[in-house]
Amino acid sequence: MTNKLNVYNLTKSEEDYLKALFQLLIEGDSTKVGNNQLADYLKVSPASVNNMVKKLKAKSYMVSEKYGKLDLTEEGRSIAVRLIRKHRLWETFLCNYLNFTWDEVHEVAEQLEHIKSYKLIDELDRFMDFPKTDPHGEVIPDANGEYTIIPKITLSSLEEGDVCKLVAVNDGSVNFLKYVSAIGLALSSEIKVLEVREFDKSIRIQFDDTIETVSRKFADNVFVKKDV
Repeated sequence: MTNKLNVYNLTKSEEDYLKALFQLLIEGDSTKVGNNQLADYLKVSPASVNNMVKKLKAKSYMVSEKYGKLDLTEEGRSIAVRLIRKHRLWETFLCNYLNFTWDEVHEVAEQLEHIKSYKLIDELDRFMDFPKTDPHGEVIPDANGEYTIIPKITLSSLEEGDVCKLVAVNDGSVNFLKYVSAIGLALSSEIKVLEVREFDKSIRIQFDDTIETVSRKFADNVFVKKDV
């Protein structure tokens, strides 16, 4: 990746759409993403998505296939990965060097990810000695846009008696991250599933010396590596 200013001409909103579609298609492992799904993800109206898709298709960053399936062009995908790289590097910097907590960094990084300078981001990466993951456990793409997307296993997919380690969390909700911290969980926490309740799929878990009952919604947003 060259140390020059980006040459593409996109607004902040257009960049947000490209990143959102990439995360739904690639990181979310969706085989098909339509306008309504993208609208739900971005919390905007379907009409807004329709208008933006037309703009991004005209700029050759997005395409729509049969039955309204959306996809990114090669350049659109490249831009989305750069945005994710910048976002996760800024989160790491804010958390490690500026005393932000992991529930505070997301919204600030959302603003900083739109800075266009390659050199600034590459030097930020170098300054931090090339971190591999961000404060939420997500993999940071390298300067060439390469990174391995690790398949995610949710806590909710485990069964009674399973033991796992917390490897990542959904960083989209400040309240969720505050709740994770409040009950005492952190990255690399070892978790044992004590009980999965049939009625509401809530889960009783044990970590350290703590036993906690968490909701299905919570368990869907916690990603783990199962101990074999």
